[in-house]
Amino acid sequence: MNPLELYRVVRLIRRFEERAIELVRSGEIVGGIHPYIGQEAIAAGVCGALRTDDIITSTHRGHGHVLAKGADPVRMMAELAGRVTGLNKGRGGSMHAADFGLGIFGANGIVGAGGAIAAGAAWARRYQGGDQVAVSFFGDGAVSQGVLLEAFNLAGLWNVPVIFVCENNGYATTMPVEGGVAGTILGRGEAFGMPSVQVDGMDPAVVYEAAAEAVARARAGEGPSLIECMTYRFDAHHTFEHKARLNYRSEEELATGRSRDPLDIAGARLSTEDREAADAAIEELLAEAVRFACASPKPDPADAMDHLYATGLRARTGASA
Repeated sequence: MNPLELYRVVRLIRRFEERAIELVRSGEIVGGIHPYIGQEAIAAGVCGALRTDDIITSTHRGHGHVLAKGADPVRMMAELAGRVTGLNKGRGGSMHAADFGLGIFGANGIVGAGGAIAAGAAWARRYQGGDQVAVSFFGDGAVSQGVLLEAFNLAGLWNVPVIFVCENNGYATTMPVEGGVAGTILGRGEAFGMPSVQVDGMDPAVVYEAAAEAVARARAGEGPSLIECMTYRFDAHHTFEHKARLNYRSEEELATGRSRDPLDIAGARLSTEDREAADAAIEELLAEAVRFACASPKPDPADAMDHLYATGLRARTGASA
């Protein structure tokens, strides 16, 4: 993946999140979001190594993954704002956005739940004779969840073409990783026979190289991998913190964590002209995304029971239930 494209994806995610925070503050996005600011290099690098028909599962902090996999930023912003023009008609929102046509099998508000979905989807594709791979993104707070460890075991046992990507930003909400993880995160993967590597999650090119190697191995039938990406969350765990001021990170720590910005790292590899052109194009795109989201209609409460079942069956309500 060329440096300009990596930068463009990092910049798109950064500015998308910043514009989304503005809409949270204005009330257009209800309930807040989990900003991905600071971690953009991971989504850009990993998804840059994937094909359109490959699969990802995401997390509650999933906007970056969805955008990096190719989802339309305009419809994604509308989804966050709960509009019928969104990716999922406003029903997925911030934590459950999906686009099956792009292999985005859903963000997930349940910590660690995407691991089993990705492993199952990857196994199914291989069973059907395809060579697609799947990626499961999760945070350091998920590495002791039973469902994720079961997914590790199944993937290792059945040689499933899935890549487990841990975004280690140092905190499970406010719990430091050393207070919640016995042993090591790499040790989790190694225990199940998976090649496991720790990389600099602030540099999209480094992440891309590790992901490309793991994808090639999975596509060749050599089974699962674990990539631990060391990163730092620049903003709040959730925008609620902008008011709550939980103060679990010192100013010194924040300054150190923010001193290596994926945007600057990726941008330093470009000419000034290329970087400015990419920035301008993204600003224009996101201005349209905000305009479109705010102008789009909200769902009609009368349709609340629609789209619950893949068959199109409508849930029964009232006396007929």
